[in-house]
Amino acid sequence: MTLDTGVVWLTIFVLSVFVGIEVISKVSSTLHTPLMSGANAIHGIILLGAILVTGTTDNDLALVVGLIAIVLASVNMVGGFVVTDRMLQMFVRKKPAAPKNDQDGAA
Repeated sequence: MTLDTGVVWLTIFVLSVFVGIEVISKVSSTLHTPLMSGANAIHGIILLGAILVTGTTDNDLALVVGLIAIVLASVNMVGGFVVTDRMLQMFVRKKPAAPKNDQDGAA
């Protein structure tokens, strides 16, 4: 008795969703910025892989799915960098205001 390949892939996908939810829900809020930076690097690798795989396919359905994967990976990666930059801006010290001169340039 052999399992259908589609059932195996669906089982792997469902289990990975559950594992991902469990892992992410256990992360404390102080670790989100470093984890997002690492995730952005992983999304860059995923984007490169999607581009390589989509470029070598001859199947129209695989081409459409690959293009959708490229768009979603690009949006996810760019959005992750924007959010990480905003988080890091919270830790930048603001420059003190320059003292005002009451003489208005009159000497």
